[in-house]
Amino acid sequence: MHQMPTADEKAEKETRKKANLAKIKNKIMVQSGKGGVGKSTVSVNLAFYYASKGYKTGILDVDIHGPSMARMTGIEGRGVPMAGSTPSPIRASENLYVLSIASLMESVDDPIIWRGSMLNSVINQFLEDFDWPELDYLIIDNPPGTGDAPLTVAQQIPGINGTVIVSTPQDVALLDARKSIVFSQKMNIPVVGLIENMSYATCPKCDERIEIFPKGGIEKASKDFGVEILGELPMDPKIGKSGDEGRSYVDYHPETLSAKIFAEIAEKIKEKIA
Repeated sequence: MHQMPTADEKAEKETRKKANLAKIKNKIMVQSGKGGVGKSTVSVNLAFYYASKGYKTGILDVDIHGPSMARMTGIEGRGVPMAGSTPSPIRASENLYVLSIASLMESVDDPIIWRGSMLNSVINQFLEDFDWPELDYLIIDNPPGTGDAPLTVAQQIPGINGTVIVSTPQDVALLDARKSIVFSQKMNIPVVGLIENMSYATCPKCDERIEIFPKGGIEKASKDFGVEILGELPMDPKIGKSGDEGRSYVDYHPETLSAKIFAEIAEKIKEKIA
């Protein structure tokens, strides 16, 4: 039978969590109202960008039911390193460290069939039981919506510098993105800004900008809530391919429009949370 932790054990865990969080200068939460809008793609490319500029950067993947960061950072199949009995995040590159539930599973096909209390517990374990390095930036990749995982992050990680909210132009995506803005406000976390992903396509022959979805929703959300639009990312097949291959899009395709927009967005975020 599983025993509840004693008061001393709880105090020890809280001490370890505070010590880990004290090592992290800036904490950025990335959210979306619904799935499929490219939230994890934005998270990983922000992290890759900061790491490429020499900043010690971490990714905390709290999308427990749909973890993608191990694949997208090229560490899939690698187990977490151990220093004695203490695990630590995986070093994906010189300046990038990643912690995802996927690195603790035997198979990439194993589903996580957990209720909310288990999600809360594992997120706390990520903060308490792992030895985090000193970081300039921690990118927290939340699951879509405003449920257990984002709530646990907001409550258990004090001093989050801000939330970046990702949406696509469709009204149904922005309907949920607006809820994410209000969620952050209720949690007293500043909303750094909005990113419109898959904003448009570019003709490969003539470079003409093609609007795939009706526009205007993100501008209205920006105006209604007084939140800045950080950037509009076009559709680019290379972005998806880079994620599948676990490679940095911003490093391998720096000449592209999307890479330049990612860089502009990352610099805006850095300035706003400074």
